[in-house]
This record gives sequence, structure tokens and C-alpha cells, in this order.
Amino acid sequence: MKAWEHFKTVTRHRHGVIKNCFRAGIPWQGLRHDLSKYSPEEFINGCKYYQGTRSPHEGEREAYGFSYGWMHHKGRNKHHFEYWTDYNTKTKLMEPVKMPLKYVKEMFCDRVAASKIYMKDSYDDGAPLAYFLKAKKTRVIHPETSELIEKLLTMLKDKGEDYTFAYIRRLKKY
Repeated sequence: MKAWEHFKTVTRHRHGVIKNCFRAGIPWQGLRHDLSKYSPEEFINGCKYYQGTRSPHEGEREAYGFSYGWMHHKGRNKHHFEYWTDYNTKTKLMEPVKMPLKYVKEMFCDRVAASKIYMKDSYDDGAPLAYFLKAKKTRVIHPETSELIEKLLTMLKDKGEDYTFAYIRRLKKY
């Protein structure tokens, strides 16, 4: 039962992202979005820790202190800012790297779809921004990437989906 529910949730989310990516002018990314979630490395633990109200990664973190599924996922999906870190030879530290614009656009589409899936009827256009701001102080993300995604999420909250997706389609650089 959990496996079927997890499959349905992942698939509904993916279809929401596909729809959003078409609206954002990045259809190919939408069609390829989150295919790794169907891999055994992610799907099995996703089923095991499925709850329906939040990401299974949260349950897995509570069990192990980290999430195997998330480690696999973020390393294969460039729309996650966590993918964009690298070793800085000058500072000798892992540091965030500025994300290419097409992946910031996909990250926006993903965040909106995820908020709708997990929040269901309580979703409003301010929810993705609220989620983003909740962890802003502890997030390791390139400052320009953070500034752009926050701008887009704020625009969604203030001006709605139609306006924001039209803006994203026209956006060529940041």
C-alpha cells in the first residue's frame, strides 16, 4: 500500500512539475524531471518512509541521521541547489556555485509543484516562499541563486502564477 501511495505521490508531483516547466518555457527539463525517483536507490526508501504529508527523506533522516535517498537524488538532479557545490581551491572548503538559469527555473517549478502536492487544499501562492524563507539562514546556496529564486517566489506570492510564469519565460540571465 505504501509503495502504491508513494508511486502516486511521486508521479503526481512529476506531472505538476512537467506542467509548470511547459509554462516556464523549459519543456524538455520538465519531461526529464526527477526520473531518478523511480530508481531502486530512491524508490525503495521512499516507499519505506512514505507518510503522504511530507517528503520521505524527512522520515529517513529521523531514522539514520541522514537520507540515503536524498543523497542519491541531489547528486543526480541539477535543479537542486545542493547539487551546485564544489571544492574551492583557494579556501579549501566546499562552497556553493551559481546555478545556471535553466535549473533555477526548474527549481521554481519543482517548489511550486511540491508545495501543492504536500499542502493540498491549504496551498496558496505564498506557500512556496514561506517554505523557502523558513530555512534561509541555514541554507548553503550561492547568493545570486538565492536572490533570484526568492525574487521569483515573492513574485508568485504577490502577482500570481500567470504573471510569474510569463516573466520566467522571458528571463534570459541573472
